[in-house]
Amino acid sequence: MNEFDADSRGAGRSDRELVRDFLRERGEDEFRVLYRRHTPALYRMAYRLAGPSKAEDVLQETWLRAARAVSQFEWRSALLTWLTGILIRCCRETWSTNADIVTLPVDVEREEPEIETTSFTLLDIERAIERLPPGYREVLVLHDVEGFTHVEIARALGIVPGTSKSQLARARRELRHRLDGSAVPIADGGTAT
Repeated sequence: MNEFDADSRGAGRSDRELVRDFLRERGEDEFRVLYRRHTPALYRMAYRLAGPSKAEDVLQETWLRAARAVSQFEWRSALLTWLTGILIRCCRETWSTNADIVTLPVDVEREEPEIETTSFTLLDIERAIERLPPGYREVLVLHDVEGFTHVEIARALGIVPGTSKSQLARARRELRHRLDGSAVPIADGGTAT
């Protein structure tokens, strides 16, 4: 069977059906469909959370761990939410071993425009998000960029929805400060627990 046939066979099938068949036969076709279905969203999150240099590694480790652990997945959340939890754990491991990837270097030689403006480019926003503390960045990216609900974020991060809501409020406030150029140190470290 070629790749096109495998993809068309998976079209219209739910994640649950694909996982069931993958576990029964350890079929590459089912895994390939799941991989293609969820990798774009996972890659966007890995890129924003771990940085461009580590996104591919985090994504690969996420899928390796998922393939090993999927038999224990209990379907209390969507498969993407579960995969996101694995991805975030992989990102956190990357942060703890490579502290230098959390923050983008600032180009101090860059000339700033003389005109005062309140509009920001996408690059300005991306850089400000990358400079947020990991806990703030996780919740902001999952909620505001990827569209996860607070319940889904809570499941992925192993926190309660109220913590997700408060982290999001703090993340937005910190992001505004960073975009305005008035970033202040964060007293609580900005980490989701």
